[in-house]
Amino acid sequence: MYIAFPGSYAESLVNQIINWQCCPRSLYSPVNCPNFPPQPSAGPAQLSPSLSGLSLQSQTPEALRVVNLLQERNLLPLGPVTPPTPCLPQDLQKINCHPEVFRSTLTSIPQTQSLLNKAKLPLGLLLHPFKDLSQLPVVTSSTIVRCRSCRTYINPFVTFLDQRRWKCNLCYRVNDVPEEFMYNPVSRSYGEPHKRPEVQNATLEFIAPSEYMLRPPQPAVYLIVLDVSHNAVETGYLDVVCQSLLENINALPGDSRTKIGFITFDSTIHFYNLQEGLSQPQMLIVSDIEDIFLPTPDSLLVNLNECKELVQDLLRSLPQMFGKTMETQCALGPALQAAFKLLSATGGRVSVFQTQLPSLGVGALKSREDPNQRASAKDIQHLSPATDFYKKLALDCSGQQVAVDLFLLSSQYCDLASLGCISRYSAGSVYYYPSYHQQHNPAGVECFQKDLKRYLTRKIGFEAVMRIRCSKGLSIHTFHGNFFVRSTDLLSLPNVNPDAGFAVQMSIEENLVDMQSVSFQAALLYTSSKGERRIRVHTMCLPVVNSLSDIFAGADVQAITCLLASMAVDRSVTASLSDARDAMTNASIDSLTSFRTSVLTIQQPGLLAPACLRLFPLYILALLKQKAFRTGTSTRLDDRVFAMCQLKYQPLAYVMLMIHPALYRVDDLTDEGALNVSERTIPQPRVQQLSVEKLSRDGAFLMDAGSVIYLWIGRNCNPNFLTQVLGLPNYAAVPLNMNMLPELDTAESQRTRVFVGWLREQRPFFPILHVIRDESPLKASFLQNMIEDRTESALSYYEFLLHIQQQVSK
Repeated sequence: MYIAFPGSYAESLVNQIINWQCCPRSLYSPVNCPNFPPQPSAGPAQLSPSLSGLSLQSQTPEALRVVNLLQERNLLPLGPVTPPTPCLPQDLQKINCHPEVFRSTLTSIPQTQSLLNKAKLPLGLLLHPFKDLSQLPVVTSSTIVRCRSCRTYINPFVTFLDQRRWKCNLCYRVNDVPEEFMYNPVSRSYGEPHKRPEVQNATLEFIAPSEYMLRPPQPAVYLIVLDVSHNAVETGYLDVVCQSLLENINALPGDSRTKIGFITFDSTIHFYNLQEGLSQPQMLIVSDIEDIFLPTPDSLLVNLNECKELVQDLLRSLPQMFGKTMETQCALGPALQAAFKLLSATGGRVSVFQTQLPSLGVGALKSREDPNQRASAKDIQHLSPATDFYKKLALDCSGQQVAVDLFLLSSQYCDLASLGCISRYSAGSVYYYPSYHQQHNPAGVECFQKDLKRYLTRKIGFEAVMRIRCSKGLSIHTFHGNFFVRSTDLLSLPNVNPDAGFAVQMSIEENLVDMQSVSFQAALLYTSSKGERRIRVHTMCLPVVNSLSDIFAGADVQAITCLLASMAVDRSVTASLSDARDAMTNASIDSLTSFRTSVLTIQQPGLLAPACLRLFPLYILALLKQKAFRTGTSTRLDDRVFAMCQLKYQPLAYVMLMIHPALYRVDDLTDEGALNVSERTIPQPRVQQLSVEKLSRDGAFLMDAGSVIYLWIGRNCNPNFLTQVLGLPNYAAVPLNMNMLPELDTAESQRTRVFVGWLREQRPFFPILHVIRDESPLKASFLQNMIEDRTESALSYYEFLLHIQQQVSK
């Protein structure tokens, strides 16, 4: 039964249904495509012979098994959702690029744009190009073999016409095989170019010769820019940053040329002369913030190895230096201008630590948030920047190979929508720690410490560019991530880090009628921290199909969801939040309508989806309830903007947990079906649906929401779990702010800690653990992630399915 409470979100949806003709179509509708061809009328389609032939009994492939979403409740797989495998010959599929690095929303590419339009599914690529890899073939060669016409790097999907000629898999030009390529350095044999590592690996790295350098490779350069106003000092963050730098100073990526420098700021800008020979660091204050200059340009960035003792002295004394400050103003803009001036000759990385709204000089901001409007506003204002200062400065930085990473540690509104531009357009990252305080928020401090250690010690690439090429007939039209687009297909990345993800949208410009397959290649040219110029190349090959059923069978539901999330963030900023929400809902309606009208040959009642898209409406509902897009729930503006930043920037594996958390029952963990990883036995409890009805008062449930993990303890929880895992005598003894599991010498404690540790290891940031009970203040946040349940302002999953069915059946 469907009930719309008066004044509720459900009632407003019912009203929307009545006026649905006025709604914007989905995110990739004709409105978005300037050259959108007219659509042919949709007729019923049999499942294509090519796909039905894959099954042993020539039956419908599993991906196209029809699921009635209104009847099947247990849709979640027992473990992680796996991406579909492209229908390629086995020898090609075996060497295809790993989906964690490179994947497409559709693993079968439609032959024509009109066929793609008819499927109503978005076509795009998701990429994690600099991911930490356990195995990466590295090739040192004076000749890097590339297509003479389109400059594609030779790869496993080219064709050798004979020993001396190869055909490019992107533009089909025939190229000569250079003499040097005839020798295989791995097997030490001659005359087998097709066995070279370049043609055996879809991901590999070249050490680049001199023609890939515009200038000598830059050294690793690190500039730390610290807010030292009263507000900043009061949070206690300076101690953590200085201590972390002291502990990790020898682990900073670099070589004998590595340089480091420091700037601190309040209402004035403070530089530090760290020149070799000084007995102690010398502070130089520039109080004219309207006209920033560098007081001693040559001694502010110093060689880390030569001046390490002075740097360590500075780090030990900095927290005390400003301990008694009463300076409340904050001149972030001038401090960033100073950082740009200091690094523009070399390039490098600026790490900015900021704790409040900038109040002085260029880039000063005023609060734009009305706390009273957080829950009630139908449309959210101020998602776009208040000034173009930060974007313009970021573009200047990008031109000089400088990236800016922003750490925002604040309990007040900071206008992340404006400040975030400094990182977004310079290929930096944004870290956000709301309510950060050394005394009042120890869990936040631990999270910051762990993130900072990873940040300071992880791999880094400098002065990078990335180009994505695709087969003739396909074109890229929109990029998502943190970068500056230098030309149509070239991304400028002054820094590249292993935790950054990117996405691109694509269209089919010319019919792919004569092609069996198409290829995509991403090439990332960068300078390593050791000063080597390197090129990391990823190549992916996908089949071309000419039937709608084949397109649907190859749909990658998680990749589609992540690409839609990025598109919806853009739509929220350029149009409105309600526009983006409607467009996401329409994306699921349109694709299921297309499946019903054009793929199913027998019409039957219910809301029908192919098995490969059975989670699509659930993921769309999860997005509508996610911090970035939710309405009717009090959400701080900076929290919302940060959630949007993450959707655009995080790789798929991490984004999916932020969209649809994983819920596990953990009071009965066993070793049955466990994983064995480096001599550890890791329990694998089954994933539960995100609904309160799945919780039981006699159990304990762990929810992994990506950046945070909740452990919910039921009121009648098994006493054995309380004593053996939490070390507590009873439920009443569970503290309201417990953030860690004690190390107890029990099998239950060991299993639980190993499982939580294993979850944490799978991401590069540190999720805080909150142990919660019914009285905990964080219980509301935990329940907000119960996506399948209705709230005052949002539909339950079943109500959402009824709404979609109503539209699909029209």
